[in-house]
Amino acid sequence: MDSYKTLEAWKRAHAAVLLVFQATDQARHPRATLSVEANLVEGYALGTIPLCRRHLRIAFGSAAEAECEARVAREMAYLPESAVDAIENLLGGAMRAINGLMISPPVIRRRRDTGSNHSPRTTCFEAHHSPRTTP
Repeated sequence: MDSYKTLEAWKRAHAAVLLVFQATDQARHPRATLSVEANLVEGYALGTIPLCRRHLRIAFGSAAEAECEARVAREMAYLPESAVDAIENLLGGAMRAINGLMISPPVIRRRRDTGSNHSPRTTCFEAHHSPRTTP
């Protein structure tokens, strides 16, 4: 099974978190940036399409909030222009990727180890390179 780490949205969100932590005093880092990554991971871990979509929407909103925080940090001269530009670029890419996942969430099919012949359980994420199955 592929990991959430294969998702472009997670890669961009994680890079934004690292950049924010590097560019700010750790006591003042914006929580919204970390929330983007955390909600992507949580949606992946919960394993159902409805819960996944819920956490994708939360991650999308957190990314918008983090962009707002970055703009304020630029205007208040808390962060250098170059750091804010990089953060906004990463968050914008994460939002585009999250939007794609909300529109068409990929699925993983796996068997529960129940000892019976139940149909596969559908979960939220699958690597983008994996073929989709059609009913």
